[in-house]
Amino acid sequence: MNTRTALVTGAGGGIGSAIVERLRAGGMKVITLDISGPCDLRLDIRTDPLPGEVFGTIDVCVSNAGIVDTVAPAHRMTSEQWSRDIDVNLTGAFRVIQACLPGMRERKWGRIVAISSLAGHAGASGQVAYAASKAGLHGMMRTVAIENTRHGITANCVLPGMVATPKVLGMPDEVRQRVLGSIPAGRFAEPGEIAGLAAFLAGEGAGYVTAQEIEIDGGLGLSQLSLGRPQ
Repeated sequence: MNTRTALVTGAGGGIGSAIVERLRAGGMKVITLDISGPCDLRLDIRTDPLPGEVFGTIDVCVSNAGIVDTVAPAHRMTSEQWSRDIDVNLTGAFRVIQACLPGMRERKWGRIVAISSLAGHAGASGQVAYAASKAGLHGMMRTVAIENTRHGITANCVLPGMVATPKVLGMPDEVRQRVLGSIPAGRFAEPGEIAGLAAFLAGEGAGYVTAQEIEIDGGLGLSQLSLGRPQ
């Protein structure tokens, strides 16, 4: 078997770097992309040209780049704030995936993994643009799966809950403890746990898994309402 070539966007972040490490450990050649910092491709996925000579070689596309820190309630969110999240999290993801598809279709093999968020299912107070961008990602990936499964290409979403990235660990202690109290598992996910799921979906053995939205959240998305005594 030839070595598969993977592309990971947002490769410099906590989740992105863990995915890169995991894919390389599994024997893949990994091309890293980010808007800044050390990476193979430094570009803005919203607007910059995507080099066909690179994207045409990609067997595994992990769309991880995203904005998570736009915070404003729906009645006060500005059009600039809205567009910022949609342009990166949804349009940017589409541009990257679209650029990888022709080569995958030609070779009759491909894996597309989009790192979404639990907010795409559950919503997120104060983050209407973020939640909308992630929900849109789910519809986009289902459509990509419908159009490409017969060409040997799968398309799946990974929906993390709260992950122990530098941004999450840097939250004020009061906020961090309040969030931890709402997670049945009692802890944040480790970036490596998200990477493990992404690597499985990117692998040879996941060819029959497509159009799935897989939550990895320690039970955060479960209703904890109880009419009885706490167990």
